[in-house]
Amino acid sequence: MTSSPESFSRSLWWNQAGEIKQDHAKLRGAHEADVVIIGGGFTGLASALFLAERGKKVAVLEARHIGFGASGRNGGQVIPGLKHDPEDLLAAYGPQHGKRMIDLVGGVSDLVFDLVRKHDIRCAPTRAGWIQAAHSELATAAVYRRARQWQAQGVEVEILDRKRVADLSGTERYFGGWRDPRAGALQPLDYARGLARAAVSLGVEIFENSPVLGLKREGEGWVAKTAFGKVGARDALVATNGYTGNLVPGLAQSILPVQSMLIATKPLSDKQRNEVMPGGVVLSETRKLAFYMRQSEDGRFLIGGRGAVGMKEKPALMEALKAGMVRLFPQLEGIGLDYTWSGHVALTMDGLPHLHNPASGLHVMLGYNGRGVAMATAFGKMYAEHVAEGRPMVYPATEIPRLAWHAIRKPVMDLGIRWYWIKDRLGFASK
Repeated sequence: MTSSPESFSRSLWWNQAGEIKQDHAKLRGAHEADVVIIGGGFTGLASALFLAERGKKVAVLEARHIGFGASGRNGGQVIPGLKHDPEDLLAAYGPQHGKRMIDLVGGVSDLVFDLVRKHDIRCAPTRAGWIQAAHSELATAAVYRRARQWQAQGVEVEILDRKRVADLSGTERYFGGWRDPRAGALQPLDYARGLARAAVSLGVEIFENSPVLGLKREGEGWVAKTAFGKVGARDALVATNGYTGNLVPGLAQSILPVQSMLIATKPLSDKQRNEVMPGGVVLSETRKLAFYMRQSEDGRFLIGGRGAVGMKEKPALMEALKAGMVRLFPQLEGIGLDYTWSGHVALTMDGLPHLHNPASGLHVMLGYNGRGVAMATAFGKMYAEHVAEGRPMVYPATEIPRLAWHAIRKPVMDLGIRWYWIKDRLGFASK
């Protein structure tokens, strides 16, 4: 079995990049900043960029290279909204705060594509919408209900019957769905590199190959220490998501890091490109263990799904992903694969991103549950506005939850995966 963390070099994104990889020095010696950010993914980079725009001196510490984690490995879908519907947010937070939450999560795709244009990020952006496809007749009610809730918020969504889903996607395996026109896709590693390039142009210091070994309160601020240096700052942000360690007590035990696997085929023929996920649209299913799919800019079919628990890939799951592809699209039978890879995403038990403020000047943002491209960018802007301008954060901070069974998460999650396979086969919808 191969290592999931080291599979980055087998990814389509790593091998077909548009943004040139910039090398950043290892942290050495003592440095000072207004904000020290731990993690060089979407959350950390977006936070750094927006803070620098507001005049803050920022240092970003990345354990490996920019986009090493989920930010450089995901499917590149830019999807607005949470896995909780607008009415859920209104019920939980009330009409005024709930509406602000809806506006926040509903506008995240606009934010991403505006950044891409503003900073000329070469990440193959496309905006043809996102389809949430019902994998069973039973699941159609849930997706139609979600679509109507966004319609009530003024979004011009398209409710899809079975034929319309087939026309848009090229597969007849789904029973209906809806299409969100706000959504789109991009090359995620290029997006991360573009954010880093833009941040550096505004004075942000980025240090790669600089894993943080300790984060401690000293005086009125925080000091992040590596093997060869340290950064002192008034504010600190931990943005390590699925690769979270023990810098903040209990944080690693509050999330479930799970592999997400992806495969990319050889370039499709012209006929296949016109039949299989044509026109730049992206799709994900209602299954709890869902597939997500799209075409890449160079005409490959890309499909992903949840993988193993732990650091090792399971070849059998990659084979199952390929079999799922052929089941959905028989016309791809026999096509070769050029790229297979995986990486860890951070899941939370409530299905929501988590924002924590465990001590004065210390914030944590993680747990995007597979929607990190857009949500992490928005969280970065929200954090920067809070630190630099004193604005209250719309998204609520919560205590760090501790999962009592985290130490035995592997067998527990294996049981959970089996349970969700049963639910999926019975046709129940998931968000």
